[in-house]
Amino acid sequence: MSEGLRAQKKHETRKTISDVATRLFIRNGFEDVTIAEIATEARVAKMTVTNHFPRKEDLVFDIRADFTAWPASLIRDSAFHDTRELYFEALGAKHALVGFSGPGFVRMVKESPVLTNALHEMHREREENLADLLVRRHPEQGLPPVLAAAHLTAVLRVLFQEVFDRTLENGEAIADELWPVAEQAFDQLEPAFGGY
Repeated sequence: MSEGLRAQKKHETRKTISDVATRLFIRNGFEDVTIAEIATEARVAKMTVTNHFPRKEDLVFDIRADFTAWPASLIRDSAFHDTRELYFEALGAKHALVGFSGPGFVRMVKESPVLTNALHEMHREREENLADLLVRRHPEQGLPPVLAAAHLTAVLRVLFQEVFDRTLENGEAIADELWPVAEQAFDQLEPAFGGY
C-alpha cells in the first residue's frame, strides 16, 4: 500500500470514528457512551479508537489542532486587516472554527463539564500559540505582544460563545445577526492589535 493510500485510509478511519462517536454522544450523552461502544459501532478495535483519539473528549473536538492554531495562522505578514478579513470569511462560511455546529452538538457540549472544560482549554491553547508567535516576532517588545494575543483571542472566544449560544435560540440567522457585533468587536480591537 502506498504512503498516500495509507494516509487516506487513516484519515477516513479517523473521520468515521469521530462521526460515530459524535452521533452516539449527542444521542446518549457524552458521559454515558464508552470507548468500547464507539469501537463496536465504528467497526474498529478499541485500541484503534484510542490510537486516533487519546482522550475521550478528542473524539468530540477532532478539529482541536486546527482550532488552536487558527489565530496564529490568521496573522499574515503581521497584518491586522488580513486577520479581520479571514475571520469574516469564516463567519460567512459558517465554519466550525468560529463556533458553527448543530444544536445537538452545542447542547451536548454545554451539558458536559468535561467538554466545557476541554473547550476552555482549547481557547487557552489558542491564546498561548498566538502569544508565542507574536513574542518570537517581536522579542524586543516584552509584554505587549502577549497582551495583543490576549485581546485577539478574547474577541474570538466571546464571538465563538455567542455563535454557540445563538445556535440554541435561532440557528438560521446567526451569521447575519452577529456580523455587525463582530465588526464592532474588531473595531475595538484594532488599537490594541493593529500594530501586529
